[in-house]
Amino acid sequence: MKTVVTTLNAKYIHTCLALRYLKAYAEPEFSIEMAEFTIKDPPMNVATDLYTMQPDVIGFSCYIWNIEETIPVISMLKKINPQLIIVLGGPEVTYDTDYWMKRIPEVDVIVMGEGEATFKELLSVIDNNGDLADVKGIAYRQGDDDIKFTYPREKVDLNEIPSPFQFEEDLPDLSKRVTYVETSRGCPFSCQFCLSSIEVGVRYFNIERMKQELIFLMDHGAKTIKFVDRTFNIRRSYAMDMFQFLIDHHREGVVFQFEITGDIMRPEVLEFLNEHAPEGLFRFEIGVQSTNDETNKLIQRRQNFEKLSRTITMVKDGGKIVQHLDLIAGLPEEDYSSFRKTFNDVFAMRPEELQLGFLKLLRGTGLRIQAEEFGYVSMDHAPYEILANNVLSFADIVKIKQVEDVLNKYWNDHRMDHTLEYIVTHIFETPFDFFQTFGAYWEQQGWSRIGHQLEDLFTRLLDFLKDKNLEQLKILKGMMKLDYLANHKHKPRKIWWNDSMKKNERSRFVSEFISNPTLLGEEFVDLALTERDIFKHTIIERIPFHVQHYLTTGEINQTNSIMLIKYNPKTLQTSIFSVPSEEVKVATKLA
Repeated sequence: MKTVVTTLNAKYIHTCLALRYLKAYAEPEFSIEMAEFTIKDPPMNVATDLYTMQPDVIGFSCYIWNIEETIPVISMLKKINPQLIIVLGGPEVTYDTDYWMKRIPEVDVIVMGEGEATFKELLSVIDNNGDLADVKGIAYRQGDDDIKFTYPREKVDLNEIPSPFQFEEDLPDLSKRVTYVETSRGCPFSCQFCLSSIEVGVRYFNIERMKQELIFLMDHGAKTIKFVDRTFNIRRSYAMDMFQFLIDHHREGVVFQFEITGDIMRPEVLEFLNEHAPEGLFRFEIGVQSTNDETNKLIQRRQNFEKLSRTITMVKDGGKIVQHLDLIAGLPEEDYSSFRKTFNDVFAMRPEELQLGFLKLLRGTGLRIQAEEFGYVSMDHAPYEILANNVLSFADIVKIKQVEDVLNKYWNDHRMDHTLEYIVTHIFETPFDFFQTFGAYWEQQGWSRIGHQLEDLFTRLLDFLKDKNLEQLKILKGMMKLDYLANHKHKPRKIWWNDSMKKNERSRFVSEFISNPTLLGEEFVDLALTERDIFKHTIIERIPFHVQHYLTTGEINQTNSIMLIKYNPKTLQTSIFSVPSEEVKVATKLA
């Protein structure tokens, strides 16, 4: 009996941990082949590849991001081979299982909940022509119309599950893809929008085993390792032990990502990480979701925003760990005004990334059950994103989506940090107001429906600022030039502004800096650049403020300056030098 387990990942770089657990647990009694695709692959191509593998049983791992793309593949496979046994599993089909059995008549069995032991027993029963009623934790068909459910299965001891990380076929691509690991299953919290709230209790894998798994992955080239534990820091001793281990045994270039609950993180843990963790080794994802106390109460989410802010601030001040914070628009009783406050509360902490998502009424969650109470209108099919509720209209959601669009393009991509910081601090009343106003302008111009290059991001922001007729426009354009040039690792081949320095003027400044290198400071003197070096590896531009003073103090001194950006093609480092324009003129006259 040939068995294939498969899924459609959201992106090529993702991997499906579930498939690997199923394969590991079923062996050696059953030999299972894995096949991974993406949701962008044409269904015909996916069906063709799976058919070519000639399976007798095929299992699909189903999630909100792939269920709708998976259904056409299932339909084609069953038409091609009616004898093929199709099994579904995963969080999307674990709840409302009767709905899925009726909606997808080609499906023979659905595995509900954790699948390792259930899938293995199912294969054994199929292989021996046994009775599916003997398999715990499934829904199956008896005839064309009769759907049967068996008793739930007891939770498996996690340490009985063999390693899912040591398959030979995975090793060549470890460095190119995200590796997902889990040290625990379950969540102690009861957030009503989340599937994790349904499972009671938290179970752990043996920590020494997990350490060895991580050593194996690093030794075989894994670069991005993401822990999928819902709350990695719920057991402080376990988390501290793992943090210490990773600090002591990490490999160069590896990044570890964790989902943590910010308000339960103890200051002493953060002090330890700030002192001992190498910069860039860890990345924290923190779900803030809302700062509205009434909203959090309604979704049974306990959150101490003061302690949460302390954690985020300590991590940011430490400068060692990148933070990704999440917000959810559309939670109960959080109207547009309240969400604006939530956004500004969180943005005030200047996270490296701020993810703005929209509530999805996931099957099995409390909020889906309570949808009528809060007036929710949502998409009929996955991802079940809300369209409105009793306090948030569809028009409000459209406006917040405009915020999300430009937030991702400008803040989260860090293309122009200096410019955005100046705008949200000095130009608009609040950060939300800037992103909302700019997002609406972006939509009005039709830019959301066309692509963009890096230079377009700058020219479109400049168009928006010009439209606002701001008196600080000259300063802002200078900021944008600074951001554009400073964020390149190589000397850019083109620039987006049309008032760049003329060749003869640039030549005069090059001569000046060669004759008087101290104008740009001792660090520039130490570079000992030749005239050829400057022409080949630098850009010189006028900036309408004192660049060095700004970079040192964060304050704008409206003294025109000449900025030289040096690009090092070997180290890919970019250096910024500047001198007030008046000093260059004086030096020229003296020469």
